[in-house]
Amino acid sequence: MAASGQKVSLLLRGWNEIPEIVASSFIAVLGLGFGFAGLYVYNKNDGSKRKYKFHYTVYRPDDPRVANIKTHCGLDE
Repeated sequence: MAASGQKVSLLLRGWNEIPEIVASSFIAVLGLGFGFAGLYVYNKNDGSKRKYKFHYTVYRPDDPRVANIKTHCGLDE
């Protein structure tokens, strides 16, 4: 229990002595958290699908990623 009290007192002392550093460190940690959460959502929703790519990939018909590919380009209509 004493270790947690020391951490709190260290943060309070830091806030009183150098509030700019403590506040900017908190904002940096918060920004990293938001960044990692955004990358997780991007990769979870298959964010690497692009309509126009610089290189082409050949998929086998039994590959599960084939279901995510559009069957026409939109210019065919």
